[in-house]
Amino acid sequence: MLRMGDRPGRPGYDRKKLLLYAIICGCRRQIDRLLKDLPTLFNTIEDFLWFKLSALREYSSASSSNVANEGLVPYMLEDLQNYLNKFEPSYYTKSGKDPLVYPYILLLSIQSLPAILYLSKEVGEEGYHVDAVHISITLADHGILPEGVGSGQKMGVMDACAEAASIIRQYGSIYLRNGNLDLALEYYAQAAAAMGGGEVSWIGQGNADQQRQRSSMLMQLLTEILLRDGGIQLLLGPSGMGEEGELKKYMMDLRSRQQFLLEAAHRCQEAGLYDKSVEIHKRVGAFAMALQTVNKCLSDAVCALAHNMSDGESRAVALIQSGNEILETARYSSEASVQDKDLISEQQIVLRQLEAILHIYRLARAGQTVDALRETIKLPFLHLDPQSSNISVDVFRNLSPHVQACVPDLLKVALNCMDNVRDTDGTLRAVKSKLQTLWQAT
Repeated sequence: MLRMGDRPGRPGYDRKKLLLYAIICGCRRQIDRLLKDLPTLFNTIEDFLWFKLSALREYSSASSSNVANEGLVPYMLEDLQNYLNKFEPSYYTKSGKDPLVYPYILLLSIQSLPAILYLSKEVGEEGYHVDAVHISITLADHGILPEGVGSGQKMGVMDACAEAASIIRQYGSIYLRNGNLDLALEYYAQAAAAMGGGEVSWIGQGNADQQRQRSSMLMQLLTEILLRDGGIQLLLGPSGMGEEGELKKYMMDLRSRQQFLLEAAHRCQEAGLYDKSVEIHKRVGAFAMALQTVNKCLSDAVCALAHNMSDGESRAVALIQSGNEILETARYSSEASVQDKDLISEQQIVLRQLEAILHIYRLARAGQTVDALRETIKLPFLHLDPQSSNISVDVFRNLSPHVQACVPDLLKVALNCMDNVRDTDGTLRAVKSKLQTLWQAT
């Protein structure tokens, strides 16, 4: 059937018929023999590859045993991938002259993940890394990345998704660094979706592990945006916990948004972004936690003022104003429970104690030593009233750590003021004794 009958001399074979037979039978032995006998059969690598793809067969274990008994070993996808991977990328790209040939071959041979990894690492001004990002999004969204890992790659389903998610995330981080939070958010959301298996993660049909992976990555990436300048406005909107911002698109449940924001506020504190932490706590109605952060910063500012740092006073004034605003908001908020109100009251006491210390420092710096000393004696938590009994060093035990941090400098200022005030009736001697006792205890 395959011989050319009109050829004089020794009969040859019709190449087209041989080719057609090899494609139809899909026999590995026949394909290898055809390529060996006719090495110049194909002019381009594209023709060669399409021939190989046309000859591929997928058999079940039962049908595979049947064709094996007949002497026909099917040509499988893994055979094609193993053959193509014998050669280095430079063989296909002609040492970089045709850079897209190699990823093209990988994609046609269903090695999608190696293809996008190659494109993402390709250097130059052609922008192939951008193509890798958008190909990753497409493949991940259709859930076909795990099937396109390629032969010889020991990689699980989540590993393949993680690779694609990493490529998308890195591209989104470029927009984040440049301050384009809107586009960064779009790519970050796509990265989290890729981590969760693609489209199924958007509609909640992925398995539990995929949903957990998507949720974990999404929270991490949204936190990155939230911590940037303009991030709170973008995700949460002008007010509330995201009902008027972009966050509601990705977290529809109010409780989930609240938990996410509380964790984000904690991250802000760890990173030293106290203003953002306060703002986020205010948004979720955690007024006591917001006040606690304000008091911590106010304590630092008061200590800075005691050491003659120039920005200490202005910073302290701004923090007191912020604390007063929080108290005013909490007073009219319906979200604060009875327990929250007790915690708010505790933090309000700390705020007023720190405010009193700041006032004493101002008087002392202005040279009003008598007034500064009088206000120091009035402080209820120091028990410096000369007519009261001797104090115990245990007075510090019930003080907030933020107030305790300011006490040593406060005592030093008070003792300096005493040196400039004349004791006419012996009253100051008793006060000085108490101050010295406290000073020794700090």
